[in-house]
Amino acid sequence: MKVQEFLEHHGIAGNPFAEEDAQNDTVFKRTCLETTFHPAWDKIYGDPADPSTSIVFGEKGSGKTALKLQMVRQFERYNEAHPEARTFVVLYDDFNPFLDRFVSRVGKGRSVEKALAQWKLWDHMDAILTLAVTQLVTSITEAAAKPPRLTRPQARDLALLAACYDQSTAESFPVRWNRLRRRVGYRTWLGNWPWLLGLASTMGLVAALAAGIARGQLGWTAWRWPWAVVAAAWLPFAWRRLRSTWRAWRIVRSMRSGNRTIGQLARALAVLPEAELAGQPLPALARSDDRYELLAKLQGVLAALGWKGMVVIVDRLDEPDLINGSADRMRQVIWPMLDNKFLKVPGLGFKLLLPQELYRFIERETEQFNQRARLDKQNLVPSLEWSGETLHDIASTRVKAASVGTPSATLAQMFDPAVDQRRLIDGLRTLRVPRQLFKFLYRLLVAHCHAHTAEQPVYRIPPERFESELALFRRDQDAFDRGLAPR
Repeated sequence: MKVQEFLEHHGIAGNPFAEEDAQNDTVFKRTCLETTFHPAWDKIYGDPADPSTSIVFGEKGSGKTALKLQMVRQFERYNEAHPEARTFVVLYDDFNPFLDRFVSRVGKGRSVEKALAQWKLWDHMDAILTLAVTQLVTSITEAAAKPPRLTRPQARDLALLAACYDQSTAESFPVRWNRLRRRVGYRTWLGNWPWLLGLASTMGLVAALAAGIARGQLGWTAWRWPWAVVAAAWLPFAWRRLRSTWRAWRIVRSMRSGNRTIGQLARALAVLPEAELAGQPLPALARSDDRYELLAKLQGVLAALGWKGMVVIVDRLDEPDLINGSADRMRQVIWPMLDNKFLKVPGLGFKLLLPQELYRFIERETEQFNQRARLDKQNLVPSLEWSGETLHDIASTRVKAASVGTPSATLAQMFDPAVDQRRLIDGLRTLRVPRQLFKFLYRLLVAHCHAHTAEQPVYRIPPERFESELALFRRDQDAFDRGLAPR
């Protein structure tokens, strides 16, 4: 007996329990994304009009990625309903490029653990600014609507942020950066006076030489002083480029997770008028103070463009190649971010979706850490737990979503009446998280169908099959929890 025949008999198109990852789960995206929420949803999501921070710990398969997708969808809906007070959402869920570049710079000759021990708060801030600025520049340069209206200081701030943090690979940096400046109306003609002065003096000398040659005056010794004038005229340009290169070198050295080259950044900084660049914060030192100011500048630009709040969603911390599921390495990376000053920046909310393994480190931390992190203020969810009733509702919703008949199929009709709802809920409760729920129901369907032939099909799962498969699955689950078996 085929599983597909069993499902078709109940009016179900496709196996609703085949997918285990919310990122690729079409059933979840089609229905459960907006209908099935964790009981702690309100605490985690908060108020989009006033973004807040929440920290969630959950074991593998507990629904952290599903929470991320649901939050993104709900913020999209909020933005559609409030176009003048939107929330800018940044997904900080791919650590690979930042960690790889960081370790390649500071980890030469060191172990990964020693390299990650150098990861600091300002490295997180650089990474978040990189993601946010790149996303913002893309939305501005690729928008079909009329160019945004920014004041000159705001346009300068955006140009400065883009020079340091825009890391799009869609096109070359100079082309993209110049297009951004034209788009926001940030013109720097006065800032080009050193280059124009040198060019004008050179053209004047060439013209004078051409006139002298035409009159037959070929005494080159008489032309030494004009060469000195031209050289002097180029000195402001050379000084500007030298200062820009020095600034660029300091910035590139300090931004350990960035990919901007010194030459690219020096050319961009040389375009900005010195009067407008003087006194501006630059990420040129190994400290977070300048990054806080740059973050404030980004928020100011976002506010002028209609984004009144900003949310950063952190997920998939255990997946980078350099971390590879190691709880100690995860702690090294995320602990600098647990700083109350950073997590409570006005108008900025963080949604940290962290592996459950990290919570045991929280329980063993010192008083100094607790005072710095102030997790009591961060809407902490120690464990993303699911009740048996909620897991039953999730399974029922998925069955209904995959149903093609009228009335819709139900989870109960797939079981023998001897497996009543109470027993089903009690059994599902032991599975703890949605991913294990889907794995078990998928295995149960396969085992039931393999136990019967197509000539003598049985379209209801008997209680003995349910109990035996549940016992086997729980045994495998316990072994996996102890690290004794693959899953």
